[in-house]
Amino acid sequence: MGWPEKAVLAVLPHVPKFALRRVASRYIAGERLEEAIARLQALSARGHAGIIDILGEDVTGEAQASEVIREYQHAADAVAKAKLDCYVSVKPTHCGLRTSEKLALDQYRSLCKHCKALGLFVRVEMEDNTTTDATLRIFEALRGEFDNVGLVLQSRLKRTPDDIAKLKPGPLQVRMVKGIYLEPAAIAHTEPEPIRAAYVACCDQLFARGANLSFATHDEGMGHELVKLVSKHRRPKADYEFQVLLGVQESVWARWLAAGHRVRVYVPFGPQWQPYSLRRMRKNPELVRHVLRQTFGLS
Repeated sequence: MGWPEKAVLAVLPHVPKFALRRVASRYIAGERLEEAIARLQALSARGHAGIIDILGEDVTGEAQASEVIREYQHAADAVAKAKLDCYVSVKPTHCGLRTSEKLALDQYRSLCKHCKALGLFVRVEMEDNTTTDATLRIFEALRGEFDNVGLVLQSRLKRTPDDIAKLKPGPLQVRMVKGIYLEPAAIAHTEPEPIRAAYVACCDQLFARGANLSFATHDEGMGHELVKLVSKHRRPKADYEFQVLLGVQESVWARWLAAGHRVRVYVPFGPQWQPYSLRRMRKNPELVRHVLRQTFGLS
């Protein structure tokens, strides 16, 4: 990355909103639910299942957390009405975890019950290491009550193999991610190769205990290793899928889909699009170059 991109990274929060929004439109469905449903329908026509996510995190207080869940219930209703192969995915701090673990658990319970009646699945997302223990407790509590709930685990965290070993017996649905949160080296892998190796090892461990897996990645090389794991454990296509981010490396999706793998697309939307977009840009220098061109009116 050259000095212009580094300079923009340093001042990204102050980039004109119009420039950021134009670039972000590729990676978010929009601010309104109707836009997200339209994007999911377009993806469905191309053979892709979906995940719907309302952007936001770190809400405080019961009133805010309850409003978030009402929005998710409304989104679930719209997904069911449109007859889409899609589920909802929710961050614990968006459910009020920063206020209390009980509040977040109660909000998840309300959403799981609502989605269960609609025949929809709910994913409990994973955030930074300060929330990991509480998130695992919430998931295990929900799993004891509902069969339409799954978890996210991060290969970046060194603790993840132990967390997998401690999960209670029974059906298990996990989305495996590398992890976007930059954690201290004492508790996390910080270089690409160890993170990749840990990802494959965690998937091997999860398959061995009978879990269904969602491979959330755009790493095509690692994808080949994951397909080998599927063969090693003799898992049918119903037991795994690839999951990708809206607008990111669509040529890789096409190759996986053409090879017969299920490819599900994560579709985020909502007014809180700016923090998500900034995270994406910090991970992708090419997006920073797009912002530069938009900001200065370059072709």
